[in-house]
Amino acid sequence: MTAETAPIPEDLPGHRHAKPLTLQTRLMVTVIGMVALILVAVALATSTILGQILIANLNSQVSATAEQARTTLLESAPPITQSVTAAAILAEGHYPPGTLLILQAGPGITGAYMNEHNEVARLTSVEIIHIVTQAGDSSGPQQSNQPYVTVRVDGAGAYRITGENFRPYTIIVGLPTSEMNATVAQILTTVALVTTGGLLLLGVAIALIIRRGLQPLRAVADTAAHVAALPMAEGVVSISERVPASQSDDRTEIGRVGAALNTLLDHVSASLTARQRNEERMRSFVADASHELRTPLASIRGYSELSLRSLQRSEGPAVLETTQQALERIQAQSLRMTTLVEDLLLLARLDEGQELVYGAVDLTQLCVEAVADAQAAGPGHRWDLDVAEVPVEVAGDAARLHQVLANLLGNARTHTPEGTTVTTRLQRVGDQALITVHDDGPGVDPAVAEELFERFARADRSRARKTGGTGLGLSIARAIVQAHHGTIAVRSIPGDTTFEVRIPALGTVGAHDITTAQHARQ
Repeated sequence: MTAETAPIPEDLPGHRHAKPLTLQTRLMVTVIGMVALILVAVALATSTILGQILIANLNSQVSATAEQARTTLLESAPPITQSVTAAAILAEGHYPPGTLLILQAGPGITGAYMNEHNEVARLTSVEIIHIVTQAGDSSGPQQSNQPYVTVRVDGAGAYRITGENFRPYTIIVGLPTSEMNATVAQILTTVALVTTGGLLLLGVAIALIIRRGLQPLRAVADTAAHVAALPMAEGVVSISERVPASQSDDRTEIGRVGAALNTLLDHVSASLTARQRNEERMRSFVADASHELRTPLASIRGYSELSLRSLQRSEGPAVLETTQQALERIQAQSLRMTTLVEDLLLLARLDEGQELVYGAVDLTQLCVEAVADAQAAGPGHRWDLDVAEVPVEVAGDAARLHQVLANLLGNARTHTPEGTTVTTRLQRVGDQALITVHDDGPGVDPAVAEELFERFARADRSRARKTGGTGLGLSIARAIVQAHHGTIAVRSIPGDTTFEVRIPALGTVGAHDITTAQHARQ
């Protein structure tokens, strides 16, 4: 019966996750490892090639020494007999230190070498047999078929040897490999030290370069962490954190990350500001709408209670008169609420792209009719009209465009004193129809000029209350103009206030696009 070992869950306290390596560490390990591998390969290849060159040089030296020994044997006088030994040959000539010589003259075999004091040292028969055996043939060096062999001599180290037969002699000559080995070892040591030092310098340089190169990423991470710590759920949110310009150069790969984050933060900040502004507008809108509806509702409630009390207390003509007045006021307040609700519904539909019926509209005729209506409603003002003889036509909704003109003229009538001159001008400027409504009244308060087209915006709340305005006229006008792909603006100083409405004229690209889009929806 075997017992299976259950795996350790990763979420247990005793289970440790391996700490991930940072990008800097991975880059350093990779670069230094690759460079070290290349340097080691170069060092091994260099030492191998150099060793082969040194062995070739040593082989040449061995051959030269063997030739010197052969010459010494052949040129010796009186003729050499069997009593000639290797020690005698080494003693007669000038041989390099460490030279090894084994001589076979007839049946006898002798051996000697030059020690570190440049003195001749004899080899024992055991050492001679050991060298000959290593050379490839224990019966004698004369049968060796290896031109160069490396052997070890007790007490003298490794030797590079070669053999040569010339009757009546056979010789084995060798030179020590200690000098060659020392040269190779010195080169390898030097390469190892230089490689180690180079790797250390390379590591420091790479660490500084990578650290500096990754600094923009650290700045991005720090900026993101600071932004993440900001409370964004509610209230005014201001994101002032940005990646420094020195770390967000879009000409570099990492710098583009910082530049992209800054662009993202700008977009998020603008979106949060817009959200906050919309929330404030919504709160103001709800408060204004509630306030506007509360007044007529309170009036309706008061007049209805007054009528009920009158009916309960007495009967007769007085009760009928009081009830009639109360009902008239109730009707007036109901109409006021109806107007407000209809205006709000119109704005909602315009925001959704609905409520417009497109067609060819003669703005000249609309201006004439709107000015005539305004003159009848405000006889105390002076109303001027300036239009061209050639009609100016646009693609749009005639009823809504008439409402724009009526709202602008009504606004001028309401907020200027009697005797003010209001001039309506229509002209074609390029591919646009331009309508201007100018008055020489007191002008718009600069404090509310930027919010003039917002919903429930009023320059004078008390006067608007007296005139029964809802504060939606100019916002409706702007919504209608924008739905016609136009613009509306105001310029105002005391004595000179001008509202400008620009709409693509019929026959232009913009007007054609409007008509085509409307037909596609139909």
